[in-house]
Amino acid sequence: MLENLKETGKSISQEISRAWDLLSDGWREIFNRSSNALTHFSGGKDMPHPAGNNLLPYPRWSLLAGEIEESGNEFIVRLEVPGMDKENCQVRIEGNRLILSGEKQLERSSETSSYHVMERAYGAFQRIIPLPGSVIEDKAEASYRNGVLTVRLLKRGPETSMTIPVS
Repeated sequence: MLENLKETGKSISQEISRAWDLLSDGWREIFNRSSNALTHFSGGKDMPHPAGNNLLPYPRWSLLAGEIEESGNEFIVRLEVPGMDKENCQVRIEGNRLILSGEKQLERSSETSSYHVMERAYGAFQRIIPLPGSVIEDKAEASYRNGVLTVRLLKRGPETSMTIPVS
């Protein structure tokens, strides 16, 4: 009977270890996929304090999820930046990096209102996206629609090389 109990305990321990490994793998994958999208917001100068004692102040981190699509002669970068006006978005290219910066403004119903839940981040931010290849900077185009910023970047042609004969 004692042997059966030991075997059962060992089996339970192995199953718990396996479940923990699967859970850890899942969290690791979520972290790896979202770590580039995690963006720091500085907070605005007019940020309200939440009502009540048990509420956290406004968040300073948020996800700006994105994707880079490659097709033929271009890269298409799409970033979700909901709640922003296109006038508050600046896009620039530095080397093989696309840099999005801007400021997300808080919109209040009235100056006397108070918040009980505040999960959206506000303030200035910057997101740097590594590009998978060289682009022609002066051919870039950006548009903003329905909370999604789309940047179209023409790929630079392949580098050419030639052998120079030595005389």
